[in-house]
Amino acid sequence: MKKIISLIVIILVLRGIVSGQGNVLDSYIAEGLENNLALKQKEYNYERSLAALQEAKAMFFPDINFNARYTWADGGRVIELPVGDMLNPVYSTLNMLLQVDDFPLIDNQEFAFLREHEHETKISVIQPIIEPKIYFNHLISKELSQIQHADAETYRRQLVADIQTAYFNYLKTLSLEKLLADTKDLLEENVRVNESLFRNDKVTIDNVYRSKAELSQLEQHNAEAEKARRISKAYFNFLLNRPLTEQIQEDNLYDSTFVTSSLDMASENALGKREELAMLGSYLKANNYYMNLNQSKVIPSVFGAVDYGYQGTKYRFTDQYDYWIASVVLRWELFHGWENRSQISQAKIGRETLETKIEETKDQIRLQVIEAYYDLQASEKSIRASGEALKSSRKAFEIVDRKFREGQANLIEYIDARTTMTNAEQTLIINRYDYYIKYAEFERVACLHEY
Repeated sequence: MKKIISLIVIILVLRGIVSGQGNVLDSYIAEGLENNLALKQKEYNYERSLAALQEAKAMFFPDINFNARYTWADGGRVIELPVGDMLNPVYSTLNMLLQVDDFPLIDNQEFAFLREHEHETKISVIQPIIEPKIYFNHLISKELSQIQHADAETYRRQLVADIQTAYFNYLKTLSLEKLLADTKDLLEENVRVNESLFRNDKVTIDNVYRSKAELSQLEQHNAEAEKARRISKAYFNFLLNRPLTEQIQEDNLYDSTFVTSSLDMASENALGKREELAMLGSYLKANNYYMNLNQSKVIPSVFGAVDYGYQGTKYRFTDQYDYWIASVVLRWELFHGWENRSQISQAKIGRETLETKIEETKDQIRLQVIEAYYDLQASEKSIRASGEALKSSRKAFEIVDRKFREGQANLIEYIDARTTMTNAEQTLIINRYDYYIKYAEFERVACLHEY
């Protein structure tokens, strides 16, 4: 009971890091799942597999056909019936013995093999009674459909992580641009102070040039940051199938809340929910059904067939022309050059291969969870360390800045303190959003996101 309660709490808190902090990203995820073109292709493949499954189910039902035929014929083979040659001697003898003329002579008869006019109109019903191929092909089609579904769900889970990663990367670029803007204000103020100190003969002109050079260098960083923002923005919109330049709503509700999940529970959750294992399981079932299909060839196939219709030389539908035929057909494949034995052997090898692949995939999933878990922990420690470093660098810069304004510190000390503080701020921004990105990956591999 304690483990169950802990698992529920962990899942709720973990989801609270991202989904609980704001609905902006959740709405973008829903939009991406609705509009992403690659996901639509996966879903179309799944829908097509469902149609194939319906086709396999249809094989259980009877095949009903309506056929109508009317023919004209002339020539062809003729069947000769020597009726006259057989009966005329008898008739002649009877006439002579009885002194009568009651038995006339007759001619030989000829019948055309093809009748001049003929019609046939009928309804045919064929129903499989015993047919293992239909049964096992239906089961195979069902598993193939599940494979397509698992493939779509695998991409869906990956898409959620990609959208989260792209969104955090975009927010990262915005934060870095804001940092550069704040740094620009700081450098412009430094230029103003140096020019004032130069006018009062407290510093030399090289201090002014050096501070202006720092400001110019910052413009280059601004250009690179702008490029990164445009690229991350375009990629995020691409995932959502939106115009690449469309504006992205910024969510400022994210903070540095750290939650560490149980590694064992995360691994257990991943092994129970990862779509890759479901896909391999369906492949294994389909392979076993294929083996059963080949093994079932020793069982004969039995079909029932019924025909009802009309035949005759005239196109009429009366009791004189109707007919019916019912039959049971048995087909038994006794020998086919050992082909069946070879197919069964291949299926057995395929089963062993898939079982090995399933175990390997389980180990890979465990490894992915472990890597993501410890990446998350390391990222958390990095944020804490970079936060402390930023506090120290800010205090150091405040001291140096005050000394510089009073002429007690040189420009090199000022630039070094300012650079250290800026780098600390930049590191904290990168570490914070990298933490969210790594959490998205941990959420993916451990199957913690419900969508």
